Amino acid sequence: MCNLYTPIRTAAEIGRLFPAHDRTGNEPWPDDAYPDRLAPIIRQGVHGAEIVKARWGMPTPPTYLPASGRDSGVTNIRNVGSPHWRRWLGPEHRCLVPVDRFSEPGADRKPVWFASIDGGPMFFAGIEVRGWTSIRKVKDGETTDDLFGFLTCSPNAEVEEIHPKAMPVILRTQQEWETWMSAPWGIAMKLQRPIASGSLRIRA
Repeated sequence: MCNLYTPIRTAAEIGRLFPAHDRTGNEPWPDDAYPDRLAPIIRQGVHGAEIVKARWGMPTPPTYLPASGRDSGVTNIRNVGSPHWRRWLGPEHRCLVPVDRFSEPGADRKPVWFASIDGGPMFFAGIEVRGWTSIRKVKDGETTDDLFGFLTCSPNAEVEEIHPKAMPVILRTQQEWETWMSAPWGIAMKLQRPIASGSLRIRA
């Protein structure tokens, strides 16, 4: 599963693709995004779409939490029929995760990077929750964070050669982005499918 990706570089670039208010101050973020760290997302705000930084890893289902209570977060979500995830599938909890490239672990466990074959923009289909209190790291105790993760699906041909189990749900067009951000779940759920084979290339 994808636990490493490179975000689109700046909020200004993201805003040119999907109009949104920048709440980050157009501050730079790390080149690569790792679990349990901050990364940019587009979410619904009080005054419309907004670009913010959130912590990568949605709340873990309680039955899977360790005895310590530490919740390292769930980065990739596939079983949207689970009651744990259904509460966050409405438009008010959906987000777009801007992506320049993403990786899947190869046979030697080293990351194999994928990007769009035409160099065009990509967003992961994400979900988010705000103000969630949990123990992300035992040494920090309880913290309250804005969190996000993204949906996965069966892999397309390119990813299947490297990782046959799953790939992120990738949205490429303005219509897909708007549908994900605003449509009823009965419509938006149809976007949880692999991107067309031939749409990605392996990138150094």
